[in-house]
Amino acid sequence: MVNRKAIDFTLTFGLGGMALVLTLLLFGTGLLLKFYYLPFPDRAYDSIVNLNNNVMFGPLIRNIHYWSANIIIIITFLHLLRVFFTSAFHPPRQLNWLIGTGLFIIILFFNFTGYLLPWDQLSFWAVTICTSMMEYIPWAGKWLQTLIRGGNDVGASTLSNFYATHTVLLPAVMIILMPFHFWRIRKAGGVVIPEHERKNEPRVQVIPDLLLKEFVTSLVLIAVILFLAVMFDAPLGDRANPGLSPNPTKAPWYFMGFQEILLHMHPFVAVCVIPLIIISGLVIIAYCRYPEGHEGTWFISSRGRSISIFFFAGALLLTVIAVILDEYLISFSRWMPDTPGLISNGLIPLIIVLLVFSLFYILSVKRFRPDKNEKVQGVFVFFITVFILLTVTGIWFRGESMKLVWPF
Repeated sequence: MVNRKAIDFTLTFGLGGMALVLTLLLFGTGLLLKFYYLPFPDRAYDSIVNLNNNVMFGPLIRNIHYWSANIIIIITFLHLLRVFFTSAFHPPRQLNWLIGTGLFIIILFFNFTGYLLPWDQLSFWAVTICTSMMEYIPWAGKWLQTLIRGGNDVGASTLSNFYATHTVLLPAVMIILMPFHFWRIRKAGGVVIPEHERKNEPRVQVIPDLLLKEFVTSLVLIAVILFLAVMFDAPLGDRANPGLSPNPTKAPWYFMGFQEILLHMHPFVAVCVIPLIIISGLVIIAYCRYPEGHEGTWFISSRGRSISIFFFAGALLLTVIAVILDEYLISFSRWMPDTPGLISNGLIPLIIVLLVFSLFYILSVKRFRPDKNEKVQGVFVFFITVFILLTVTGIWFRGESMKLVWPF
């Protein structure tokens, strides 16, 4: 039995169920692709071409796998936002928030390790860029880069490592964590709903009430995946050529936010400091003390919605201004040539960003006088908006030599 309100589509949007369906699609199509894929640099690309040209339904299976892999990132990200904006990470759900965040990171690595497997120019150089960033991790960076690549450069060992990780290691971790994640949701009483509705709403059966809604949502999702798979082929560029780098060379779209940060800040800040801040923040917010009674309510309150809109608008405006200024007017390394690069292109821009945000935060607190939960929500909205804008900028507004261009 579950509370009737807990299965309302407007509260869950079926995002958790859709993530499970996409995972099953990826496992199924991935298993079929393994019958034809050959994880060797001299045969990987040809095996994909053979799959596309000579295998019945080969292109369809690959397209389903491709679109499912990309859409699951969006679905799990939206699921994370849904959990956050309904305060469903409050006690006793902190551990499950961390597990869900870990699953989202695993999905990103699923996509990243699978990205190299076609062994074309796009994937080869994207992985080369991403693994090159690891050099800036203190102490263990070079060792970690060599471990992942299987050597100094991206080559046969890299492809073998990525293939084994993509098809064995990550699926094993996913199979362990996903059931535990769902079990923790069940143990916590299911999807969180507002306190004032918890006792008044009637309870309904899991079968057929919940199952029917999840089944219909799954059918719609599968129909969308099939439509995309039929209408749009998974990309496949020229065969990988280590001696010819394309211009521009971009990371996969889900890492473009970090590549965009690299254009504005020192690599140490972009690769180490900012990811560490993000991960630490996601952990800390789950274990803060919040006023009770907000769980299950979208954006906490009417004031919480106003604060979120204010932080969103501020992040939008400040990010666009900062990107344009840094592209055309600001150059700390040119203004301060005698300072080390980490200071002029790393710490100083980061300090300026934090100072500007602090002033904006103080202004918002004085204007709205939010409680702790609303403050955390506003800060979250601000930085998630910044990262999404940086990702969009990197994908659509960067052209040759990573210069700002119009996408049309």
